[in-house]
Formats: sequence, C-alpha cells, structure tokens
Amino acid sequence: MASGGLHSLATIIKRLEATTSRLEDLASLATSYLPPTAQGAAGTSANSSANAEPTPVPPPGPHAPAPAAAAPIIPTETPESVVAYDEQIIEGKVKPWIELTKSFAVASVIDQALLVEQEYKDLRELLLIAAICKKPEQAEFEKLLAPLLKDIEGISRANEAGRKDRDWNNHFSTVSTAAPCVGWVTISPKPAPYVADHKESAEFYANRVIKEMREKDPKHVEWARGYIAIIEALRKYVMEHHTTGLAWNFKGATLEQYKAASSNAAPTGGAPPPPPPPPPPVAPPPPAAAAGGPAPTSVGIGAVFSELNRGEEVTKGLRKVDKSEMTHKNPALRASSVVPATAPSAASLAKKPTKPSKPQALMGKKPAKFALEGNKWAIEYQDNQSALTLENVELSQTVNLYGCKNTTVIVKGKCNAVTIINCTKTSVLVDSVISSISVTNSPSFALQITGKAPTIQLDSTDSGQIYLSKDCLEAEITTAKCSSINISLPVEGEEDGVFNEHPIPEMFRTTIVDGKLVTSTVEHSG
Repeated sequence: MASGGLHSLATIIKRLEATTSRLEDLASLATSYLPPTAQGAAGTSANSSANAEPTPVPPPGPHAPAPAAAAPIIPTETPESVVAYDEQIIEGKVKPWIELTKSFAVASVIDQALLVEQEYKDLRELLLIAAICKKPEQAEFEKLLAPLLKDIEGISRANEAGRKDRDWNNHFSTVSTAAPCVGWVTISPKPAPYVADHKESAEFYANRVIKEMREKDPKHVEWARGYIAIIEALRKYVMEHHTTGLAWNFKGATLEQYKAASSNAAPTGGAPPPPPPPPPPVAPPPPAAAAGGPAPTSVGIGAVFSELNRGEEVTKGLRKVDKSEMTHKNPALRASSVVPATAPSAASLAKKPTKPSKPQALMGKKPAKFALEGNKWAIEYQDNQSALTLENVELSQTVNLYGCKNTTVIVKGKCNAVTIINCTKTSVLVDSVISSISVTNSPSFALQITGKAPTIQLDSTDSGQIYLSKDCLEAEITTAKCSSINISLPVEGEEDGVFNEHPIPEMFRTTIVDGKLVTSTVEHSG
C-alpha cells in the first residue's frame, strides 16, 4: 500500500506541474493582445492562481482525453524579411518615385503610379503572411494572390487608357510592362530571373523616355531610372530573402489561426502594439458543374502567373484539327455549318475562344452605291447592271468603281481620272481622261477609250481587253503582275469599229551586260 501511495503521489505532482506550465502559456498568449492595463490585471490574476494551493487531480483513467496541443504564438513584432522589404523597397524606392510622379501634375500618370504603390503594399501583406504562417493549400494561396492580380489588371487598363496621349505613351508602357514582376511569388526554384526579365522589358520603354526627354526635361529621366531602380531593388531582395521561392514559416501558425488572431487582436484602449494586417479578400467560389456534364476546369491565379512565364510553351497544348473537321475539305460539312462535337480539352477550356472570321462567300451582300460625293463618282457593289451612264462629267471629277460584277459603266464627258478596283467582268466606256485610268485586281475587264487618255495602269489583273481610238495611240500602258492582256488598235483605212488585236508580252529575257541587267521581250514567231 505504501509503495502504491507513493507512486500515485508522484504521478499527481507531475500532472500538477504540467497543468501549471499550460496555464502560464495560456496566460501569456491571452495578454499579448490586450492593452497594458488589461495585461497587468491578467498578470496579477495569473500570479495569484499560480500561488494558490493546488487542487488534487485524480490519476488519468483508461478513457481520459489526451491534453490539447499548444496553439502557436503569433509574433507581434514585424519579421526581419518584411522589415528589409520596407527599408529597401517601400521607403527606399517606391515612395520617392511616387512623390516624383506627383510633381508632373498629370492625373492619368499619377493614378497609374498610385496603383503601383498599392501593388507593392499588397505584396508586403503577402510577405508578412508568409513569414508568420505555414504554406497553405493551393486554393487558399490563390485567394491570397487575388489582390496582386487585381493590381496588375488595373495598371494594364491604365496603360490602355493612356495610349491616347502620345507624350506619355512610353511612360505608361514602362510601368505596365514591369507590373507582372510581383508574380515571382509563384515561381520556384529561381524567382529572381523572372523579375530580371520584366526589368529588361521595362528598360526598352524607359530608354525611349530617357532619349526623348534628356534635353527637354531631366526630371523625366530621373523618373524612368527611378522606376527601373524599384524593379532592381526587388530583384536583389528576392535573391537575399527568397532565393528558391516565396519562403514560408514551416513552424508557424496556419492561415486560419492567423486570421482568428488578427480579428481578436483589436485593441480597446491605451497604447496598442502595431495591428496585424487585415485578412486577405476571399475570391468567389468556382461555378458548380452542370448536371450530367463535365466539371469545369479550374484555372487559378497561380496558373495565370505561370502562363506569363511560359513563352512559346503556351502553344504546345493546342489540339490538332482532324481532316474530318475541316470545312474546306468537306463540302457537306461546309454547307451544314455544323462541326461534330468533341470532348473539350483542358487547353481549350483554359483559353478564351476567338470569333472565327466569316468566309467571303458567307458574308452578306453589301448595299449598292451610285452617287456623286463631292468631286468623286462612287460606283460600288453594282451587280448585273447593263448600262450605268454618267452624264456631263466635269474635268475636276473622278470616277471610282469598286466591287462591281457583270456591269457596264458609260462615262460621257471629260473627267480627271478613272479607277477600277476589285471588279469582275466589268466593262467601262470612257470619252477622255486628263490624268490616268487605273485597273487593279479586276479580272475579265473591258475598257474602251473613244477620246484620249495619257496613261493606263494595270496591276494584278488577268484577262483584260483594251480598245483604243485613233486619238489615243500615244497612250503609255504600264503592267505589273498581269497576264492575258490584249490591246486592240484601230486599223488604218478601215471604218470605225474595226480593230486589230495585239497581246502584251508576258515573257522577258534578262542578261547582264557590263555589270548591269538588260531586259528584253521574248517574241514568239510562227
């Protein structure tokens, strides 16, 4: 009995010592978030409890619950890595650059600079969480990245809005090009080169600012170099404190414990310690999959940052289109405008679909036009018109034909110029032209000149007939990328309407004579 009693007494003493140590830990944790007055009261209560007569605790039974693990203590002091970030980047580089930007007194430039300031503040919050907490799950980490992604998108939108001002276009591009550099938090094992790449991209536009403004206003040069200095300081900081990636505290608290401590640590009076950062915003949950359909692919924010660094690797996930799905090789498929359904791939779900261009044959018919607009006759998209006549054309007017088919146009009077573009099987009858007649990309055309025309220009046109009058035999005809062009000349001594057809040569011979190219026409006889 005596030995059994001594054994029970030793067990009780050990349990009392463990309980006392546990109470002291809980008291220090509870008072670390209280004002000094409350801390003093709590400390007095804890001391009195420690000096009180201990209450005997019965030995543990076979079903007694195990003592709970001690919760990690969240430090109230700013971690060393965050202090270095504040000194080297926020205070040392960002704030002086923001003040310099404000001196420009340009609202759009200042707004973009303030977005940069917010971006580096949000990066600081993430660094603080990483220094205190364990690495969370991927879904929780993506929620922490949401503020950074929002900042990058805001800076990019400011760049698009600022393109209207050409004097500040390079300034906006300098900032927006390097804005994604904060995505180094998702890169491992070497995040510093990711920052360096964005620095080099920003230097391209920064050097333009320096070159353009070196003589005009040196303050712009200081501004461009100041922003590049921010990126360089960030690269050095990453090399020193996050060499292989964002450094988490593997012995720290969980993200839930950190949020709970942050919400419970609000001071009620006195001189409180520096408040912890607010909890990060929670991203909306992904949409649920439709009943009976495949679950949607989750494209996280971390994946967005990694996509930015893939370069040409992005196109490797594209699916090769089978011949059975090609409309240009399947007339039946083209007529029905239906492509067989296939299971969507992960790459196709991750990318925003682009609207395909509509084939020319499926485009709606454009409205026809036949009108005098100022000094220009606009004849467009005329189809199967037998005789469109322009009466009393003046010397200052030009005649422009575009997109006509199977149409005949009669121009009465003397005009300045005639232009025929993208017309098919179109015939033009002209009295006289002051400057030139131009035919471009208009196959199977016919042109007759009853008066005079000094120049006829043909470009990218096949199968054309040109009829010249006796007064137009001095016309100069130039051709480029043309074939099957025939010139019909009036026969001397014959009545009007009798022509002799002459083809324009299409084959040429080029030789080198005294170091120069000599080109002659190849003529076929027989």
